[in-house]
Formats: sequence, structure tokens, C-alpha cells
Amino acid sequence: MTNAPPQRHIERLADLSPGDEGLFTAFAYLGRVRAGQTKDGRPFADVELSDASARVGAKVWADTPKALAELDDVTVGEVVKLRFEARSYRGALQLRITRIRPTTVDDDYDRTAVLGEGYDRIEGLAFRTLVFDIETVPNTDLRRVPPTIAQAVSKHAERNDGDETKVMSLSPLFGKVVSVAVGEGEGPVADCQPTVLVVPPPGADVEAFPGWMRPMSEPELLRCFWLLAQRAELVVSFNGRGFDVPFLVARSLVHKIAARVDLLSNPYALRPHLDLYRVLQPGGRGLGPASLDVLCWALGYASPKGEMDGSMVAPTYARGDITTIAEYNAGDVVATTAVYQHLREHLLRYRADW
Repeated sequence: MTNAPPQRHIERLADLSPGDEGLFTAFAYLGRVRAGQTKDGRPFADVELSDASARVGAKVWADTPKALAELDDVTVGEVVKLRFEARSYRGALQLRITRIRPTTVDDDYDRTAVLGEGYDRIEGLAFRTLVFDIETVPNTDLRRVPPTIAQAVSKHAERNDGDETKVMSLSPLFGKVVSVAVGEGEGPVADCQPTVLVVPPPGADVEAFPGWMRPMSEPELLRCFWLLAQRAELVVSFNGRGFDVPFLVARSLVHKIAARVDLLSNPYALRPHLDLYRVLQPGGRGLGPASLDVLCWALGYASPKGEMDGSMVAPTYARGDITTIAEYNAGDVVATTAVYQHLREHLLRYRADW
């Protein structure tokens, strides 16, 4: 009678290396399951897992029929317990799952270690295609900074339109994020109902906020965004490479928060970050004026711009009205979703790199 091979429990997926010997167990967030077939017709499943330390790919092969059957009992967007081997695929870690199951009340694991700090603030939120947009405001009183810093802002404003408030709103070194709207990019646009993470101004009555607004501090907002981006298969923005993502990265650095997903490298890649503006304006040329408002008009979709526009965000926040900003922010996500689906159906599906 042979003894079963020993198992070692792993607390952090990041501690694994390709080719580590033996059987391992771990708790992980189940991000994706896709069924497939090998060239000889044998079934397999492509699985994506993550914890607070890393995101890794995994496979369930036909020679582990129990694990293939167990996939029917687990739910994407939930924590699972798995048994696996650490393999290598093209030099990267890939898990070979031999067993997988949902967690139970008897499982003793650290939810923060699996889901990441701030997971409780985004309870119930998980997006296959994460469409997002941010709004920012000034965060610096120039009367309280060294003269050289104030002069740097003034000189930059002089080279533009002379508006120091605008300069600080658009700089992550002088501004802050007060709103991030997030929504699911798949499904009918009419059903798109974004959730908005907001940083309330002082004195705001957060108890009066509607359910689609989630108040929190800026550090909490940043952690939540990166958690959502890490779990998504695709992140979609409009000019996110030019503004939103660099702003989020820089604010995360200021707060010593890990930017958990690389959304900036390889500017011509469509995944993991699809910047619709870059798809339409490669190299920044081609269409002339091509704001989200203009593009929606040209494609026949409702414009996200009404009485509110970007220049009004800072004074609106200064008046203490974060709800109007959140509504405006959510409207941009709905419009971005419409443009994404239009490009997906009429352009992206015909590209070899999609």
C-alpha cells in the first residue's frame, strides 16, 4: 500500500515558483473558468486564481476527472480551496489543479490575505469586463507649500490657461481622486448600473447616499480599484492610459498602496487594459477632436455631458455636492460601455490581437 504524497499548505500564491515539487493546497479567489478541448478532443478547463499577493493561471486536465467535475460546484467570484502542483508554462507559474471545492464555515483562512485589504468595501462587486472612469479635484493649499512648489504650479498654469485649480486637479501630485465609477461592460447598455466609490467632502451626510454610492477615504478607494482591476479579465477606459491610470498609480504611490495590475505597459496591447481612445487614435492622430462626448454623438449614443462637465467637478466638490459628481461619473461609464460594445462588435472582433 503506497502512502499519499505529502501536501504543503501555501498562505501566499506569490511564494510559489514554477517547478516547485510536491502537492500544495491553498485558498484563492476564483476569477475565471473557461472550458476547452485539446486537439485530440479531451476536455480541460482554463482557470484564473488570485489572492492578495498574486494572480496566477491554472489548468484542470482530463486526467483529473474529479477536479473537472468539481468545477460544477464552485462559483466564479468566490473563494475556493484547491489542491495542485506548481508547473511552468512559457516560463511562468501555472497551477495544475487536482482537486477544488467551495469553502465552508469550518475553513480557517484569512480573508484579507486572500481577498486583499479593503475587500469588505467592495462586497458584491465583481466584473468580468471592468469599465471605469475617475473624477479628481485639487488637494493642495498653495499658501501652505514651499515657495518653489507654489511657483511650479503657477508657471505651469501660465503656460496653459492660467487656472491653477485646473492644474492641481489634473496633477496627482497636487490633486486627489474623489470618485471612481465602475460598471460591467458586458450585457445590455440599458441595464448598465454603475457603482461609484466616492470620497465625501467634509460634513457630507453619508447616511443619505443612495446604495450605488459607496463612501470611503481616498486610500480605501485606491485599494478597492486595484482589487477590482486585478479580478477583471479586461479593464476598459476612455483615455485611461493618458490620464486615469497614471493618476491612480501616482496617488497610490503617494499613499504607499500597491498598484496591483500593470495597466500601462505595452501601449498598443488590447489586454488587460483596453483604452478606447488609443484604439481610435493610435499615436494620438486620426480623428481630430475625439472626446467621449464627440464620439457618442458621432456613433449615435446619448452624450454623457449634460449640465455638468469636467471643469465643474472641483467647484461642485467644494460646495459639498459629491452626489452630482457621482452621477456625472456614472454617466461617463455608461457612455464608455456603449462605445466599447460598438467597437467590440464592429472593429475589435476582427482584429487578430483581440
